[in-house]
Amino acid sequence: MQSDILSGKKIIVGVSGGIAAYKSCILVRELAKRGASVKVVMTPSACQFVAPLTFSSLSGNDVIVNVFPADQKDGASVRTWHIDMALWADLMIIAPATVNTVAKIANGFADNALTTLVLALRCPMIAAPAADVDMYENKFTRGNLNKLENSGVYIVEAEAGDLASGLKGKGRLADIFKIIDAAEIVLHGDKKDFAGRKILVTAGPTYEDIDPVRFIGNRSSGKMGFALAKAAFLRGAEVTLISGPTSETIYPEINIVKVRSAVEMKKAVDKQIKSNDVLIMSAAVADYKPLQKGARKIKKVDGLKKIDLAENEDILGTLKSTGKFIVGFALETDNELKNAAAKLKKKNLDMVVMNSLREKGSGFEFDTNKISILHKNGHKKVLPLLSKFRAANIILTEIANSLTKAST
Repeated sequence: MQSDILSGKKIIVGVSGGIAAYKSCILVRELAKRGASVKVVMTPSACQFVAPLTFSSLSGNDVIVNVFPADQKDGASVRTWHIDMALWADLMIIAPATVNTVAKIANGFADNALTTLVLALRCPMIAAPAADVDMYENKFTRGNLNKLENSGVYIVEAEAGDLASGLKGKGRLADIFKIIDAAEIVLHGDKKDFAGRKILVTAGPTYEDIDPVRFIGNRSSGKMGFALAKAAFLRGAEVTLISGPTSETIYPEINIVKVRSAVEMKKAVDKQIKSNDVLIMSAAVADYKPLQKGARKIKKVDGLKKIDLAENEDILGTLKSTGKFIVGFALETDNELKNAAAKLKKKNLDMVVMNSLREKGSGFEFDTNKISILHKNGHKKVLPLLSKFRAANIILTEIANSLTKAST
């Protein structure tokens, strides 16, 4: 498997003074667990919420708070620490980025260690703002965030929910793992290239009920589909996720439609596809369902020796010409590329992603996948074992390239 993109990366975490500063401790810990070398720079007000010693213990590095030492009684240094650190870093993440810090950076102020460092950066930067709802939605704050985004800063918008003030609304620091997902995207050089696009993703298994207790299902965990939905959202798309039963979690901004059976999934796809530009059909939809569903639990003494089956409608096969970009998935164990190519042609898909079950660590229930991507124009991309999130981003890049070519 290719190595984790975060492993060995040098990341600066900037912490400014808001109640969400305590969550930055989790961010530093998780980045370090993934193999990143982390250094922390705090604003003086951030120290009112978390002690620098906490970040130093979590990162294993000294923490910078002030531009200058407290006094010069033990001598002075001509080292330009902010230049050295700026040249050292592969990425800077400011989380939380308060409205004050956002305003300073947007307007080029350098009046503390964090803002001074930002002006010296050569690496990409992520800002994850957090504030109370009225401060966050204030026109000046929105204007400053837009200014940062237009200058190339990747913004991980705050989430809605309960706030420290007791109010409810948008302003909570984004989930730490969403920020880390964004870091992967930025480090790989991916952009918000799906801004203005609407993407429909299906994920997980379908369960076909035998009676109120038993069902026919498969081992799909939904991990690949959820990774696709998350990656598409972080790359700017408006995402709707249709999911069968799964324990996976999704970002709160993503519209999720929960279904159980193949019939329910088909109805949901038929309803949603008209308002979307792209359909990525990564769900493992059952081919068959019980011909009859028992209204009550079928007792063992009554016998359950035979289950008569009926074929489910093929969702992709029944889609009429929609003008949408449609991606199918093919899970194969034998004649993998040949069977995937046959599916691509038979179902008139724009692209098919072939999942291999022949390689260890690939397929159901794993966080990794071994895929090949086949286009209807004959182009093929065979990939090594990757994390499902990285594979999802490569799939999205292939889609984006195809959409760009189609529009030119």
